[in-house]
Amino acid sequence: MDIHKLLEQVKNDEIDITQAEKLLKNLPYEDLGFAKLDHHRSLRSGFGEVVFCQGKSMEHLIKIYQSFYERDTNVLGTRASVEQYNMVKEILTMVKYDPISRVLSIQKKEVPRQGCIAVCTGGTSDIPVAEEAAQTAEFFGSKVIRIYDVGVAGIHRLLSKLDEIRQANCVIAVAGMEGALGGVVAGLIDKPVIAVPTSVGYGANLNGIAALLTMLNSCAEGLAVVNIDNGFGAGYMATQINRLAGRSDS
Repeated sequence: MDIHKLLEQVKNDEIDITQAEKLLKNLPYEDLGFAKLDHHRSLRSGFGEVVFCQGKSMEHLIKIYQSFYERDTNVLGTRASVEQYNMVKEILTMVKYDPISRVLSIQKKEVPRQGCIAVCTGGTSDIPVAEEAAQTAEFFGSKVIRIYDVGVAGIHRLLSKLDEIRQANCVIAVAGMEGALGGVVAGLIDKPVIAVPTSVGYGANLNGIAALLTMLNSCAEGLAVVNIDNGFGAGYMATQINRLAGRSDS
């Protein structure tokens, strides 16, 4: 719900006080019994509530999406399955699904994209996590450039893209195996880097723990680390940084 729009409607006598009060009853959250939807979150933080789809029943997921849809709210869902997409689409035909990132979204209002975030990967196997980060950032209004398959095994590939990477306000470095990409990037640029370890790798990678420890122990300054495979967390944080950079430019 757009509170500013609602207040303007009351001010202009487009709706009366009783109607406005009825609409405001679901703030700060709407209790569906099985879930409490935070319709007030965008007013507090500038970002709407995001739905973690994995593990949710079809019935619950559809009701959640319907609730946001009926309030003309953009909806971003992560870790959705094809089956969940097909079921939601039967009810809400405008829902979109990306099978690589597993993002399930409805965008009723266009969000202008500003600034720049660079999303880099060590290899192509890291792209699903990188796409979750990139599409999260785009959903919340950031311009994103994708620079994939520039891992340290062929570091000349990364070096050839440095000028492009340096134009970004923030960089997301996504890598599995030993997870060296984040530290290398942070040592080459003057912008904050968010490292995302992925569970890509052979046995001693320990499903991403090896990459996580490499990133946490990096001696490069300006490097922050999110959880294993947490592309969403990186995309969200990068957008916050990108917004701050935009304010300082204006």
